[in-house]
Amino acid sequence: MVNKRNKNPTKTRLIAIASLTFVIFLMVWFSNYPKLVERYYSEGFYRAICWLLHPLLNLFPFSVGDVLYILVIAYLIYASIRLIKLAFKKQFEQAGFLLLGITIGTETGILIFYLFWGLNYFRPSAGELLNLRNSNFTTADLKKVTGILIDSANATRAAVMPSDLLQSNTAIYVAAKQAVINLKFDSVHFHTYSPDIKSSILTALLNYMGTSGYYNPFTSEAQINYQMPVFNRPVVACHEMSHQMGFGAEDEADFVGYLAGIGSHNRLLRYSAYHLAVEEFMYSLRSRDTTAFKELRTQISVPVHNDFKADRLYWQAYQSQINRVSSIFYDKFLKVNNQPKGLETYNQMVLLVMALYKRGS
Repeated sequence: MVNKRNKNPTKTRLIAIASLTFVIFLMVWFSNYPKLVERYYSEGFYRAICWLLHPLLNLFPFSVGDVLYILVIAYLIYASIRLIKLAFKKQFEQAGFLLLGITIGTETGILIFYLFWGLNYFRPSAGELLNLRNSNFTTADLKKVTGILIDSANATRAAVMPSDLLQSNTAIYVAAKQAVINLKFDSVHFHTYSPDIKSSILTALLNYMGTSGYYNPFTSEAQINYQMPVFNRPVVACHEMSHQMGFGAEDEADFVGYLAGIGSHNRLLRYSAYHLAVEEFMYSLRSRDTTAFKELRTQISVPVHNDFKADRLYWQAYQSQINRVSSIFYDKFLKVNNQPKGLETYNQMVLLVMALYKRGS
């Protein structure tokens, strides 16, 4: 019997591209309704993804996502070389067929990104979910809270023992995971499924990109730059696991990481959280009142000041063109995904912490 099914592979790929484009269009339409995203995605489909992927991929001691990225990059390099060869040989039909395949892969990647995690960018804000929407504050308010945070950083740094600064990454990760798990007692929005943090295989590259950690939306894994200064690692680990909870925005992940840190009994993690908060608040204060900034800077203890210096010198040693290019790319990426301030979004953590302090006062 003759098979009458369509055997035109080009037509098949064109149909696949059209179908994927339509599905992506529907997903973009859905993202315009935050309450629907929260109800059916963040509190529904995404939780099922976490329930399935987290325990499974936690079985691997290495980052499966890093391996996936390496394989994809290797394929893209291969495909680019092949395209150039086909173009030189004027084999345009084959080149077009390859381009259609790359387009299908790209659209599939976009779809998986948003279905597996990316739609969390479009849920209601953490301020709305946690009833911390009062973000109005004066410079005097900012100065007051910054002073409180400096005192806390000084005190927690003084409590840190020399042995704390020598502990293994494994010990740091265990403390961070427990701190993130404990947050579920504060709000139902902090519930997570088998959170975990892994040392990134790509840490050498992350250094030159100026990246302390990242979340892989395709595998639902949280990765960390395990070589950066030890006092930064605990709160960064909490930040990346906050993304596993479904907090997409960087300021919200910083805020959740901060809450996890200050609520922990681990000395290094508590200091790490306050260290981050002081950095963010001092940055905001300097843009509002340089006199107040200079005044409060003198209140930072010598050990805390030395840590800020060590952190700055560490990243300066890896300053490169890669860092500048990746920063531009990531800034654009954040703006596309419902964070109009781009990289400045990280500093928006201040708004949430201020709202928290005002609610408690």
